Amino acid sequence: MGITVENVSKQFGTFKAVDEVSVEIKTGSLVALLGPSGSGKSTLLRLIAGLEKPDSGKILLTGKDATSASVQDRHVGFVFQHYALFKHLTIRKNIGFGLEIAKWKKSRIDDRVNELLDLVQLRGLGDRYPSQLSGGQRQRVALARSLAIEPNVLLLDEPFGALDAKVRKDLRVWLRHLHDKVNVTTVFVTHDQEEAMEVSDELVVMNHGKVEQVGSPAEIYDHPATPFVMGFIGPVNVLPSHSQIFQSNGIDPTRSETFLRPHDILIETVPEAASAPATLERLVHLGWEIQAELTLEDGQAVNVFLTREKFDELNLKPKQRVYLKPKKAKSFVLQDA
Repeated sequence: MGITVENVSKQFGTFKAVDEVSVEIKTGSLVALLGPSGSGKSTLLRLIAGLEKPDSGKILLTGKDATSASVQDRHVGFVFQHYALFKHLTIRKNIGFGLEIAKWKKSRIDDRVNELLDLVQLRGLGDRYPSQLSGGQRQRVALARSLAIEPNVLLLDEPFGALDAKVRKDLRVWLRHLHDKVNVTTVFVTHDQEEAMEVSDELVVMNHGKVEQVGSPAEIYDHPATPFVMGFIGPVNVLPSHSQIFQSNGIDPTRSETFLRPHDILIETVPEAASAPATLERLVHLGWEIQAELTLEDGQAVNVFLTREKFDELNLKPKQRVYLKPKKAKSFVLQDA
């Protein structure tokens, strides 16, 4: 078994950071806790690690009740956003620090450190100090140090948050490959939707201390359970259900707002049945795709993503009159106030 969280709550003063959360994380999986600032994801990670104690509920690690267990007894590895490396110790000493505390024999420590330096692709840099490495390399050292003790669970709190976009992208790919090699149950916190979807087997989407939805990246993206999940995961147009773009398209106008992905809208240069006229305001070239910013006749703004091939075929120009037709839309029942 991996990690089981049962009806866990944690309050700080009058603020309920985690509110009766239950979630099951499978052994050997890589799971992202995803949500905006203040959603409770970091607090939940700290509760799993034992850095915070729950006010109520239970936490089980590998099938054993760890709710009251100390950090040391939980046998977890924890990686912080800002590395937390010892500046006065070499990379080799940083990685082996926990093993020295555990009183491993020197020869065994050396073997384990060499193994980890190879694993995180830092062979030959073991005698350098943290200040002599790049941010991405220092984060890999932090991961190696957490793996040194052979933890049952690896916990990462915004591990790439302090890095620039290119390094973040490279480390996401690297982390996925690393996880596939070591196969340790891993939970990481992020507010970056792209990062979570690229790396994880499963997403736990949180908001206001509660779990909104749990599922694979594809399930979360294609079948969002709530308006929050739909709006938070990936770009989306949020329009009134009575908007002209939905007329004759089967959308119930008595429902609340309707969500429409930018790539789920067709643009045509001639009117078709059930299409809505719009004015092309601006074109944004994003490399492999084009973002078209449009305005419907009722004043609603709409964004549409086009492939370069489709864009070249349509030969679109700013201020051009075009016609929009939704391929797939999602609406939710209006909740009573």
